[in-house]
Amino acid sequence: MLEYLGIEMPMLMLALCAAFTFGAVILALKLFKSKLPVDGGRDFAFNGKLSKGKQRGAGIVFICVFIIASLLFIKPSIELGMYYAVIFLGMLSGYLDDASKVPWGEYKKGAIDLVICLLTSGAFVWKNPNLLSLFGFKLPWYVFLAISTVFLWMMINATNCSDGIDGFCGSLSVNSTIFIAVACAALGMSSEITSLSVIMIFAIIAYLWYNAEPSTMMMGDAGSRAIGLFLGILILKSGNILLAIPFCFILLLDGLIGIFKVSVTRFLKIKVLKNIRTPLHDHFRKNKNWSNSQTIYRLNIIQALISFCTLMVLKTLK
Repeated sequence: MLEYLGIEMPMLMLALCAAFTFGAVILALKLFKSKLPVDGGRDFAFNGKLSKGKQRGAGIVFICVFIIASLLFIKPSIELGMYYAVIFLGMLSGYLDDASKVPWGEYKKGAIDLVICLLTSGAFVWKNPNLLSLFGFKLPWYVFLAISTVFLWMMINATNCSDGIDGFCGSLSVNSTIFIAVACAALGMSSEITSLSVIMIFAIIAYLWYNAEPSTMMMGDAGSRAIGLFLGILILKSGNILLAIPFCFILLLDGLIGIFKVSVTRFLKIKVLKNIRTPLHDHFRKNKNWSNSQTIYRLNIIQALISFCTLMVLKTLK
């Protein structure tokens, strides 16, 4: 099984890596919980006031552990080092927003995300000249740079928008990461990508120990922005940006519908999707009367089904 997944680590080392990551996140969250900022509740979110008083910004803890564990257990390279750096920057910008008494404006956060995405795309283009294609056509590096920058920006913001229910963003991210990692291995991508995925999965799972409903802490922008960037990097490494559509379908649908609705209304003065509440998970909770658990489980089941079918198609085509 490990060979199929493209994992070169001996089984004992892989088990040690997973156990270290999980244990380190659990311990670090306990130690630093009181140092995290406190959520004031969100008026715009359905049942947003229920989060008031909880610690937020836990992403700074499990993302830092992810980076440390990756440095300890994965063979270093310039490319991976650049990815660690941009993921850290994404986490840091999110945490500073989490800790700010006055939330950052949308344009400020969007501009910072765009710079981080441009840096990430630049690192990918530099180190992966053989993967700069779309629909099977080789693209000039500058065209792919622009496309991948926009793609990563969408991944960051879609993932960020999904962080509205205890356990939702974390469980969906684990769901997508597992299938993307298996797809990357099946497509012959580097084993380091699978190993990175294992570390991120156990870092998020450890966080979910505290974020399961009723949660005691939330990842905040520090976690969701870094996870979105990480998922984007995995998709880029798969060699096909379009795989984000099936493997991150629920994350993209949940977040991008809201961004589309707000953008069209704000800039074109056209009201669209009037009967759909965004983010989409709030639509199911308020308009369809799904409980939080129903929303989390049902959307995760749909994502797993879509991802599994996609894997089978990829295996058949290969």
